[in-house]
Amino acid sequence: MGSGTLDQLSDLDKRIVVALQHDGRASWRAIADRIGASVSTVSRRGQQLLADGLVRVVAVPALGADGPHSQFLVRINCQPGTHMEVAEELVRNPFVRFCTIVTGSYDIIAELVVRGAATRYPQVIVDLQPIAGVQRWRSDLIMHVYKVSYDWGRQLYGGMLDVPPPPPATEGEEIPAEGCSPDHLDDLDRQILAVLREDGRESFQSVGEKLGLNESSVRRRFDRLRSHRCVDILTLVQSAALGMESETFLTVTVEPSRMDAVARELATYPFVRYLAALLDENALLCEVITTSVDELYGFVTDSLARLDGVQGWTANMELLFLKRGFVETPWWRMQIEQSRTTLPS
Repeated sequence: MGSGTLDQLSDLDKRIVVALQHDGRASWRAIADRIGASVSTVSRRGQQLLADGLVRVVAVPALGADGPHSQFLVRINCQPGTHMEVAEELVRNPFVRFCTIVTGSYDIIAELVVRGAATRYPQVIVDLQPIAGVQRWRSDLIMHVYKVSYDWGRQLYGGMLDVPPPPPATEGEEIPAEGCSPDHLDDLDRQILAVLREDGRESFQSVGEKLGLNESSVRRRFDRLRSHRCVDILTLVQSAALGMESETFLTVTVEPSRMDAVARELATYPFVRYLAALLDENALLCEVITTSVDELYGFVTDSLARLDGVQGWTANMELLFLKRGFVETPWWRMQIEQSRTTLPS
């Protein structure tokens, strides 16, 4: 998907994207009703967005589906000219949940999820640190996740949908403990999710035909998984599709006694997509998505800098997201190929 196609997205296209972020498995009729357009038009445009690789909908097991886990933030420096090769190796690894090329003091930022106790981390990285091109590898334990927003488009463009805006965060509100456990899934459940990982909008009838199940059994099992919070439905989309020009990781150092209070305040901002507490340097990792660099500047100077307890921050702008939610983004290879073909000879 080239940037020219992104520039040509209509208002209707953007509303469809936001609706898919709200519910990636919603029928085209439900989306049409929500955004006030005809079913035939929404179906045609929505399927084209998916076919072009601008949007990908997947269903993946929630983190709790495999039992206790530990999360680590990894920041990597690469030898000159090797960052893409290193990132591609990371994308292939099943323990890597997200991976992005960034500016600033590092070349790559990634998250690794270790099944079981944090003490298993050395077993996971034994095959990753020796990747050719890795020059420096810094790991940090993610102690607590305050916010993950999969439908950031709805938070930023809620007026595009005929749905109420998300309720404002209240004091003490944060991501609940994992409700899913391995006991909630059997082999058939995992086979269903394996099919929906490739195409999260595949019909229950089609999934059933592949697995030798009837449509009602697949639907019943999937609904049960959703009720137990054992499945995440992700709509992967380039932020540029919705006019967002700046995605940035801020590592915010905070006075230790103010860590929780600052985190709760930052979580209320709709353009904060991810927020977590790190073990090292009494820091918060804050992913911010804004329409422009000017808006980012306004946030850090008018809001972040004025929060009681904030001591400072470092920043890394995201240049290319290769993986999110354990799933490879459908556009990064096309973006790299396009950039190579447009370089002057």
